[in-house]
Amino acid sequence: MSRGPLTLRALRRLVDRGTAYRLGISLYPPYLGAGIACARATPDLRTVEITLTLRWYNRNFVGTHFGGSLFSMCDPHYMLMLLEALGHRCVVWDKAATIRYRRPGRGVVRAVFHLSQERLDAITAKLDAGARSLDETFEVQVVDAEGTVVAELEKVVYLRRKELPQG
Repeated sequence: MSRGPLTLRALRRLVDRGTAYRLGISLYPPYLGAGIACARATPDLRTVEITLTLRWYNRNFVGTHFGGSLFSMCDPHYMLMLLEALGHRCVVWDKAATIRYRRPGRGVVRAVFHLSQERLDAITAKLDAGARSLDETFEVQVVDAEGTVVAELEKVVYLRRKELPQG
């Protein structure tokens, strides 16, 4: 007896948000082609670990990680984590980013993004206190297998409460 195709709604009931995030990021074509994958995501999306594996097709001229891939692996995660944590009550956008390359990256590199409850409470308090909008800065390090810092990234995320409809 067939029940029809597996719908997105049914799939969401089968896996938690962390698993859905991990699969979605890992299979996202620009990341898949660059060798970027999500190694771990907690069900509440408060912690996400992203890896980049050095391959023949994503290395630079001198045989190390391409800087654009190091930057790209860090791109949307804080924005997506905040959207999940705050619900769709807020407008959340990546606003700016700065990367500092510290040493050449080889092999597998990783970045761990963490959104603490304290940080989330502080953001919510600022918005509840009437702040029209916020620019929140987050920092993340890209490290190699030995824990050596390959790059440091600073992300600025814009937040604003959505206006409630009048009436």
